[in-house]
Amino acid sequence: MTKPLRENRDFRLLWLSGLFAVLGGQMSALALPLLVLKETGSPVQAGAVGTVSVGAVLITMLPGGVMADRIERRRLMRLCDVGSLTVVTALTIAVFHGHAPMVLVLLVAGAGAVISSVYAPAVFGLMRAVVPADQMGTATARLQARTQTARLVGPLVGGALFGLHPALPFAVEALGLLASTVCVALVRTRSRARTAAGSAFSKRELTAGLTFLWKIPYLRTVLLIFGLGMNFAFGSLTFIALTAFSDGGRSGIGGGFVISCVSAGALAGALFAPRIDPARHSRVLIVATCWTCVTAAGVMAWIGRPVVAGLMCALCMFLSTVASIGFLSKLLVVTPEEKVGRVQSAAGFLSSMVQPFGPLAGGALLMAFGARWAFGLTGCVLAVSALVVTFASSARAEPADPVRPADPPEAGTDGRPELADPVEPGPKHATPGV
Repeated sequence: MTKPLRENRDFRLLWLSGLFAVLGGQMSALALPLLVLKETGSPVQAGAVGTVSVGAVLITMLPGGVMADRIERRRLMRLCDVGSLTVVTALTIAVFHGHAPMVLVLLVAGAGAVISSVYAPAVFGLMRAVVPADQMGTATARLQARTQTARLVGPLVGGALFGLHPALPFAVEALGLLASTVCVALVRTRSRARTAAGSAFSKRELTAGLTFLWKIPYLRTVLLIFGLGMNFAFGSLTFIALTAFSDGGRSGIGGGFVISCVSAGALAGALFAPRIDPARHSRVLIVATCWTCVTAAGVMAWIGRPVVAGLMCALCMFLSTVASIGFLSKLLVVTPEEKVGRVQSAAGFLSSMVQPFGPLAGGALLMAFGARWAFGLTGCVLAVSALVVTFASSARAEPADPVRPADPPEAGTDGRPELADPVEPGPKHATPGV
């Protein structure tokens, strides 16, 4: 009989490790641009931090998946934690002594993004070995709930610590990374790397995840429409709401309420998901999310009130998070073990590649047509996506789950699994797609 997750020692350690790392990362995500703004007084240079992070993630996401399938995953996670700890400690010392060069700040931002691109697929690969297939939905939901909680709490704590001393958020992040490293080191399960001939970063290896996704019509359609398309459109929608309800920048109360509702909806969805086994209802949830986003755009165009916009965005994020957990659980189960890293990276790449342009498009629509028409036109784009996932035959043909053992292999005396052949991306903050 499969033991419950609360008794799964290695899953608890992975959950704690991620909590420490994500919480610290959220604190520094706020503190880094604040530090640059304090040092230089230039909003442009402060914005460069985010640009470097996004660019580094997109460039290294596919190679990161290859590494996660070539190197033993627990070892790779430990190396990532040590690398993050090294660069954050260097920044902490520099800030404590009163001067952090812009080069060092950008190095920390870029290194953090690169390490994240390697760490994330390694986590999913190791989780495949730690968590039985029939508990994957619950495990994914708990990881999402942890992440959304950290996103709510981290910036608040980071801002408060920065106010006391600019070095404090980075010092606390370093402590969190140290704790994360210890947790990963205590994990007993190993996820064996795939042995393959040829260059690790050949075109074939880098595109293996994309090729796998493209060959399965359901995965291809959901990622292109629900992931890429909806992420872009909903990012535009939330930026329009943030700008329109902030009174032209004179007040942040209305826009802040909308963004808080988005975070609250994502957290509520992650907490609710284990109650309904979202992997079994992923298509229904995806369709419901798409049409709810269309409705939200129409309501915001008709009723220009921040309270209404916030509640509608919260509902969209609630459904999106549940749907994305279901899709991610399905993806983890149907992906061959030796391709988990590359498939997870490919799915994340497809879902994220146009995400930074959503706010840009929203701002252009707002300037050109005003709030009501901007909401309406964005709703039209969302409606096209909703029609495709509702009526396209490829979106209705969910892949069957492969046969795999109900329980993960037990660890042998050397800490590795006994001889048994081993038989995946999540919702983005403030976006509805996978």
